[in-house]
Amino acid sequence: MHLTVLRQTAKGLPQVINTEGGEEPYTLRNPVLKSLESTKWYLWHGNVFRALQEIEWMTMDLDAASMETSDATVRKLWKAVEEFQTYIEHNAGFIPNYGERWRYGERISTAFVESTVNQVISNRMVKRQQMRWSPRGAHLLLQVRTRVLNEELRSIFGRWYVGFDTGAREQEEPQAALTPPLFPGLRYRVTLEPVAAA
Repeated sequence: MHLTVLRQTAKGLPQVINTEGGEEPYTLRNPVLKSLESTKWYLWHGNVFRALQEIEWMTMDLDAASMETSDATVRKLWKAVEEFQTYIEHNAGFIPNYGERWRYGERISTAFVESTVNQVISNRMVKRQQMRWSPRGAHLLLQVRTRVLNEELRSIFGRWYVGFDTGAREQEEPQAALTPPLFPGLRYRVTLEPVAAA
């Protein structure tokens, strides 16, 4: 998580910034850590507007501190916070309210699915594999599988092949239901029939 990295970097900030010109020194580390915690809370609850406000205030504090001190951590964190702000601005429409999802018992993470997919794909793409996937082949296979799971493949075939039956499947006989599909989501099946003795 990007916020965790920002928080670890912020712990290395100087506690107090001494200003030039006789002004009173001001604290930096604790307000930045508090802003990062607030930003995390706002993002968790889907309040992107307030999260961006917190990030903006933090950016201004770090900008002012970078002019007062030569500490490399201040500049490093300032740059990282600006990149994080850009990321949040570009993805604001895709940030859900995780707090609400959690309260309703909905899934808030797909990490286990991503882990499984990465494991399966990496096992098929290693060089020790006798028959391995090329990166292009793996990409195309995933595209087809996604269309099947989204139930879009039938309509796509209907556009490609005018005579393709895109209607709903008819009720199949019990024997045919036991036969595994040739391609999940399609009407055609492979059935093995015993060959008559000659």
